[in-house]
Amino acid sequence: MSDLTELTAHNPVEQFLRMDRIPHIWCPGCGIGTSVNSFAHALIDAKIDTKNLAIVSGIGCTGRVAGYVNQDSFHTTHGRAIPFATGLKLANPKLNVVVYSGDGDLFAIGGNHLIHAARRNVDIKVVCINNLIYAMTGGQTAPTTPGDVVTSTNPYGTYDPSFNLPYLVEAAGAVYVARWTAFHVRQLARSMQEMFAKKGFSFIEVLSPCPTLYQRRNKMGDGLDTMKFYKEVSKVRNGALTKDVALTKSGEITVGKFVDRERSDYRDLMHDQLFESLGDDYVETEACSCQ
Repeated sequence: MSDLTELTAHNPVEQFLRMDRIPHIWCPGCGIGTSVNSFAHALIDAKIDTKNLAIVSGIGCTGRVAGYVNQDSFHTTHGRAIPFATGLKLANPKLNVVVYSGDGDLFAIGGNHLIHAARRNVDIKVVCINNLIYAMTGGQTAPTTPGDVVTSTNPYGTYDPSFNLPYLVEAAGAVYVARWTAFHVRQLARSMQEMFAKKGFSFIEVLSPCPTLYQRRNKMGDGLDTMKFYKEVSKVRNGALTKDVALTKSGEITVGKFVDRERSDYRDLMHDQLFESLGDDYVETEACSCQ
């Protein structure tokens, strides 16, 4: 009888995760972990040097990503992921700096930081997991919550107008803007790969189920039901005008790459200004090394 060769299963994304912290705390059906899987595949496909990669997150369910990825990471204070990331990028321009946080953290308490980083075109990559609600703190209405949605702070339905995230960041100055859902894993990984190749402020919105506090309260089923919903109502419209991609509670979801343009990033603008002011007296110094 011939010897049997031992087979060992290998998941290629494990190298990017702190496996000693798995299983994670995210609820069954949540899409955050799915987005992290797409992110890991994007790192592989884009051949990113992870020695020069930093992940920054704020507070909230998505903020826990910084603790699960096996990279240099910063779990910052609420709403302050963008300033931390800006400082990292300006101190060491060789870094690929990724902000991975939620809609509440980035567009509520952190909203001013985000729009000004986009205005300045700081060369950072922003992944916003949008579950349409404040999930970690009890299911309150968020700036992204669509009209008529029941939340803990709007028990008779939300009436606040919600942000259209792609429209907002394009207007602020982002050079790359895309939206996918947790169902579109391959498209999301491809979009993240494109984001890494882009110089300037890049933004990807990822719609994610929150079965515990959003779906349950609005009688929309569990995470699997939401994935089916994403499949049925999502329409890929690359190049769509961002003003036309606003979300509603049950209407069509427009996904795709909406913006891909070129303009000088913040560091180039700064150096151009210094050279114009100082002329030949201006000498650009090498960035410090974090190693």
